[in-house]
Amino acid sequence: MDFEIPLDRMSTLDKLRALEKIRDDLQRTPGEVPSPSWHEDILREREKEYNEGSSGFSDWPEAKKKILDQLK
Repeated sequence: MDFEIPLDRMSTLDKLRALEKIRDDLQRTPGEVPSPSWHEDILREREKEYNEGSSGFSDWPEAKKKILDQLK
Protein backbone atom coordinates (compact mmCIF):
# COMPACT_ATOMS: atom_id res chain seq x y z
CA MET A 1 0.00 0.00 0.00
CA ASP A 2 1.44 3.34 -1.03
CA PHE A 3 -0.09 6.53 0.32
CA GLU A 4 0.86 10.04 1.32
CA ILE A 5 0.35 11.63 4.72
CA PRO A 6 0.25 15.45 4.67
CA LEU A 7 2.71 15.81 7.57
CA ASP A 8 3.70 19.32 6.55
CA ARG A 9 0.07 20.43 6.93
CA MET A 10 -0.58 18.62 10.23
CA SER A 11 -0.23 20.22 13.64
CA THR A 12 1.80 18.48 16.30
CA LEU A 13 -1.43 17.59 18.06
CA ASP A 14 -2.83 16.04 14.85
CA LYS A 15 0.37 14.01 14.43
CA LEU A 16 0.14 12.73 18.01
CA ARG A 17 -3.49 11.77 17.48
CA ALA A 18 -2.53 9.87 14.32
CA LEU A 19 0.24 8.07 16.22
CA GLU A 20 -2.22 7.14 18.94
CA LYS A 21 -4.66 5.66 16.40
CA ILE A 22 -1.85 3.64 14.82
CA ARG A 23 -0.64 2.46 18.25
CA ASP A 24 -4.16 1.41 19.23
CA ASP A 25 -4.52 -0.54 16.01
CA LEU A 26 -1.13 -2.26 16.41
CA GLN A 27 -2.09 -3.32 19.94
CA ARG A 28 -4.86 -5.47 18.48
CA THR A 29 -2.21 -7.87 17.12
CA PRO A 30 0.85 -7.53 19.38
CA GLY A 31 2.38 -10.79 18.17
CA GLU A 32 2.80 -9.28 14.71
CA VAL A 33 4.83 -6.29 15.96
CA PRO A 34 8.56 -7.03 15.97
CA SER A 35 10.61 -5.82 18.91
CA PRO A 36 14.29 -4.94 18.55
CA SER A 37 16.62 -7.01 20.73
CA TRP A 38 17.86 -3.92 22.60
CA HIS A 39 14.34 -3.32 23.98
CA GLU A 40 14.82 -6.13 26.48
CA ASP A 41 18.02 -4.51 27.78
CA ILE A 42 16.29 -1.15 28.22
CA LEU A 43 13.29 -2.71 29.95
CA ARG A 44 15.52 -4.61 32.38
CA GLU A 45 17.44 -1.42 33.21
CA ARG A 46 14.22 0.53 33.78
CA GLU A 47 12.82 -2.26 35.95
CA LYS A 48 16.02 -2.20 38.02
CA GLU A 49 15.79 1.59 38.46
CA TYR A 50 12.13 1.32 39.45
CA ASN A 51 12.85 -1.44 41.99
CA GLU A 52 15.68 0.68 43.45
CA GLY A 53 13.30 3.63 43.75
CA SER A 54 15.35 5.88 41.47
CA SER A 55 12.58 6.21 38.86
CA GLY A 56 8.83 5.94 38.52
CA PHE A 57 6.19 5.81 35.87
CA SER A 58 2.79 7.17 34.91
CA ASP A 59 -0.08 5.22 33.48
CA TRP A 60 -0.93 6.03 29.86
CA PRO A 61 -3.95 8.31 30.50
CA GLU A 62 -1.90 10.42 32.93
CA ALA A 63 1.14 10.56 30.64
CA LYS A 64 -1.06 11.40 27.65
CA LYS A 65 -2.70 14.27 29.57
CA LYS A 66 0.72 15.67 30.52
CA ILE A 67 1.88 15.53 26.88
CA LEU A 68 -1.29 17.17 25.55
CA ASP A 69 -1.18 19.88 28.25
CA GLN A 70 2.38 20.76 27.18
CA LEU A 71 1.19 21.26 23.61
CA LYS A 72 -1.50 23.78 24.54
